[in-house]
Amino acid sequence: MFPFRSSPESSATPAEAGVHRTSEILNEAILASSSSIRDSLPKEHHVHFETLRQEIIDFAQAHGIPRDTLSKPDALREAAKKLSIPDLKRLATLLERFEYLLVHKEPREGVSEALEHAERLYHLKEQYTSQVEFLEEVGILENRAIIGIDGKIYSVPTLEQIASRLFERRETLKTKHNQGFTKLLLVPFGMSLDVLIETLKQFLLKHKKDNPSFDLDTNDPFYTWSEYQGADMGDSPKLVYHPQSFTEEWHGGKTKMEILKTNYKLPKLTPTQTSSPGWTIHLLQPSDPSDSDSLGFAPIPPQGQGGTPQGDLTPRPPLEAGQSPIEYLSLLQVSKDNEDSPYSQESGMTPEDWIIAFMIHLSETGKPLDNWKNNTESYSYLTGAFFRSSVSVPGAFWGRSNRHAILRVDDPRGQVGEFGVRFSVIV
Repeated sequence: MFPFRSSPESSATPAEAGVHRTSEILNEAILASSSSIRDSLPKEHHVHFETLRQEIIDFAQAHGIPRDTLSKPDALREAAKKLSIPDLKRLATLLERFEYLLVHKEPREGVSEALEHAERLYHLKEQYTSQVEFLEEVGILENRAIIGIDGKIYSVPTLEQIASRLFERRETLKTKHNQGFTKLLLVPFGMSLDVLIETLKQFLLKHKKDNPSFDLDTNDPFYTWSEYQGADMGDSPKLVYHPQSFTEEWHGGKTKMEILKTNYKLPKLTPTQTSSPGWTIHLLQPSDPSDSDSLGFAPIPPQGQGGTPQGDLTPRPPLEAGQSPIEYLSLLQVSKDNEDSPYSQESGMTPEDWIIAFMIHLSETGKPLDNWKNNTESYSYLTGAFFRSSVSVPGAFWGRSNRHAILRVDDPRGQVGEFGVRFSVIV
């Protein structure tokens, strides 16, 4: 897995040897002024240099490795021995890529092409930078990482990782891009849902403070039904993810802890599992799917108001409200591997997804997401999760009359003309 080789007499693992040897070149490139090293590279690789450099620094800080250790091979090797195997491999890979860039004056083969592809089709750097900064501002990210419900640290996926995954899947994602799935969404799935709920409450209060005209019930900015308290925690949590059916015994879903423990592969991930299983990376349609630069996320049209299909390869009619959660889940299942379906490769959203999407949508547009009762948007069923305890499906919307966001639960069989779903593409 790693090109770094220890000497025959060394007992170090290949990853440890890579950490040891590469650390010798890091003093000037990372700890001292980096401008001279960066400027020695072709200009088109400066962003890649800064991205890798910062990720190494953030990784070290998040894992308690003193920054000056990066310039001391023996000390870094000792620090690396204390890391878990996945974290050790990740650090070795970062150092390997950084060394390759410094020595060869270009990114490792395939990386540059992936970054160019992602920038051309998705404007990835701008979207990624904006969302990482936002997640830091609201307190979700600290040292570019989160703490999962299992107590482990999960670093945010890097720009390079996301670009590589988009590039690997470029052929299968061609149709989804043509349908307008160009809006990035980074979701800290591994975090406690209770923490994310509190984050949205504080975000709404701050948004009100910064925007006095925003109509918000400051006494209850985010109302959640009792089922959500601790729903993803404990030995037998109430909430499961990516269900195959909405039944108590045969739901087929996984708990959050199971996903984190086993690196459970979310629907349609590439064969190469992300090194940050605590995160989910989505592509959604922006507010205007025909304009990739439009802000916010596309609304769920009420029944009978779907409008024009998007895309010319496999035209995708907007998914209207009016069906039951069971029917939407069935649509996902029959479409998942059917390349001829306009909804192929799509997945239902979770409460975690919706919370992050809501905050980003409000910050970008100044308007709440899923503003039910405004005659152009709908309530959102979150069919990517399931309450097995109460046999119900999560749902979310902005309550105009109550002036707050709401998380509640619904009967999987229910049908309402203004209740629908928003699907995403997990990459």
